Amino acid sequence: MSNKAKGAKKKKTSGAVDPKTVKTVVARNKKARHDYHIDATYEAGLALTGTEVKSLRAGRASLVDGWVYVDAGEAWLESVHIPEYTEGTWTNHSPRRKRKLLLHKEQILKLTQRTKEKGFTIVPLELYFIGGRAKVEIAVARGKQEWDKRQALREKQDAREAQRAMSLRQHR
Repeated sequence: MSNKAKGAKKKKTSGAVDPKTVKTVVARNKKARHDYHIDATYEAGLALTGTEVKSLRAGRASLVDGWVYVDAGEAWLESVHIPEYTEGTWTNHSPRRKRKLLLHKEQILKLTQRTKEKGFTIVPLELYFIGGRAKVEIAVARGKQEWDKRQALREKQDAREAQRAMSLRQHR
């Protein structure tokens, strides 16, 4: 049986690599980068049950509706969907339960201060394993207006067309 989780994507590396530094991505929230201006990112650990870890190792999760809030000095991840483990029994977890984030106190204080400012929220960007531990990348973000989204798409399309034109010119 292979060490790579079924459905999970490993970051490409070359040569001999320490297995504790290999990042195995389980889920990405592409919509968050489209809908928000990312201000600051943090890596947080997750307090999970056994069946949640097994389900994540199978490469199954969704961050699309997820968000983070701070309550009484603790950070919580809400509405992230980790489906029930198919081989689990009565000890299986609830798919959308809130999960505790493992952060330093200073980081939690910074997150609290930033979210008190108007327009800022905390969103999950990526769920992955590093060295056998489940981690989530969260970001302090400000919502984009509709015209911001269109402008970002236009800039991305212009960059793609410029790159295509340069590559065609090099091949001639």
